Amino acid sequence: MSHLEGSRLVNPAINETVAAPRPTLSLVDAIAIIVGIVIGAGIFETPALVAGNVDSSRTAIIAWLLGGGISLVGALCYAELATTYPHPGGNYYYLKRAFGEFTAFLFAWARMAVIQTGSIALLAFVFGDYASQILNLGPASTSLYAATAIILFTTLNVIGLQQSKWTQNWLTAAKIVGLLLVIGMGLFLAGAGPAVAAAPTKHSFGLAMVFVLLSYGGWNEAAYISAEIRHGERNIVRSLLWSIGIITATYLLINLAYLKGLGLAGMASSQAVAADLMRQVLGAPGAWLISLLVAVSALGAVNATIFTGARTNYAFGQDVPLFQFMGNWRSHSNAPMAALLLQGAIALALVFLGTLTRKGFSTMVDYTAPVFWFFFLLSGLALFIFRLREPNRSRPFAVPLYPLVPLLFCTACGYLLYSSLDYTKIGALLGVAVVVAGIPVLLASRKQPPK
Repeated sequence: MSHLEGSRLVNPAINETVAAPRPTLSLVDAIAIIVGIVIGAGIFETPALVAGNVDSSRTAIIAWLLGGGISLVGALCYAELATTYPHPGGNYYYLKRAFGEFTAFLFAWARMAVIQTGSIALLAFVFGDYASQILNLGPASTSLYAATAIILFTTLNVIGLQQSKWTQNWLTAAKIVGLLLVIGMGLFLAGAGPAVAAAPTKHSFGLAMVFVLLSYGGWNEAAYISAEIRHGERNIVRSLLWSIGIITATYLLINLAYLKGLGLAGMASSQAVAADLMRQVLGAPGAWLISLLVAVSALGAVNATIFTGARTNYAFGQDVPLFQFMGNWRSHSNAPMAALLLQGAIALALVFLGTLTRKGFSTMVDYTAPVFWFFFLLSGLALFIFRLREPNRSRPFAVPLYPLVPLLFCTACGYLLYSSLDYTKIGALLGVAVVVAGIPVLLASRKQPPK
């Protein structure tokens, strides 16, 4: 998801002896990667959830501005981590170095069982919501489409079908076209939406921020390409700042378009906010067109997340004897079949969970958000630990106004962790329980003989 780490390939057991990748990415390359990861299909879904948890249009815009500000503060912290410790392990490397192998193992476990698979299910629900606007299959239409997408793309990856470059470019273009259409239609052609919204039964600004920050999630991917950026000490910082500026401007524009065309009430009650806006401007053909574009964009994100997630699990199987069955690579199909199948099974189970509880998309946010913010908080705390342990280490970029900036970031992470746990209840507790279940798994894995 955007929300969520679905686009990166990380070996959970990377250590300091691994040869550093060659710096081949330019500043423009880095910006394109970060913006491409962050601005995903989720921005067509989360604005309605934000609108349902605020009391006015002004508060909604403030929430999106605040999201950009929090992301900027976090980016400054990550800029110090990434320039001081450039490593392809990213978050895993920081957590291992600061807190040890136990915490790093739980992070890798959380990626496999919660964060990555939750992201797949979340994106599949976005696809289902918009595919249902084109052809509704009944009460469980969204879930049926979501499950079908997971099965289809898991199967294609098992077979070994590789995406061609033109297909990837077309899917990316569909997302860009969809965003431009929504912004243009909403700001320049849509009539004014209802001025007064029916008051929701419960406002939760904290939960609104959870959805906002879900949409901003992914800028920390710069940590995973830090070792591959040319002139990294300078361009890591610049890529983060430029990316967050572009993302924030895009999110503000699209939300202004939604608010103008639908009003806060229309946004809050929408199941597919972009489609509803286009329906208001162009009628049924407009809704059909934007639904198709968003559905295609979501499918591309689902496939990419399945692809990279399976590679992460393959690496996990290579390093942890208990999961060695995932560390087998099928040479004739050039794919980690066992890792793909396990990942697909977990993602399908999460689709079933989303069907049983509230709306599927928000349930996946419930499931993944507390775990995500917990490890994000630990990454922020790692900066304090490194400063204390290694006060004399050269830091190409030092976070300004230390310790205020990292303290603000950690406070924001703590607040969002609390908000997600306080409101989301069952889904959040289940995600936390799955992570805790990794502790006996870790103990059992230590008893396994190495391969």
